[in-house]
Amino acid sequence: MKKSEIKFIVSLDEKNIPEKIEWMAEDSLNDGLSETKSISLSLWDDKKNNTLRIDLWTKEMKTDEMKRFYIDCLGGLSQSILNSTGDEFMSKETNKLCDKLIEHIENKSD
Repeated sequence: MKKSEIKFIVSLDEKNIPEKIEWMAEDSLNDGLSETKSISLSLWDDKKNNTLRIDLWTKEMKTDEMKRFYIDCLGGLSQSILNSTGDEFMSKETNKLCDKLIEHIENKSD
């Protein structure tokens, strides 16, 4: 069986707030570490029948970037729902929510 490792390195300040997030994957086309401002990782815990989440972002990530990031995450989940379950209704409804959220952030100024 083939195995592939994905690695995250989070540099924290003195208050344990992320200053820098780097990642690498063995099967990635990029060599070495790549930098990112945010990660959102979800894991299914079969024993507890719930989802575990890791959400981290750096000090430099702006609010509008964070909102867009989460809308993009929802859009990706919409496609994953369709691919993994074939449930077109759930996928379409998730996409509708994304459309509403995009409209919200485009029509609202912070």
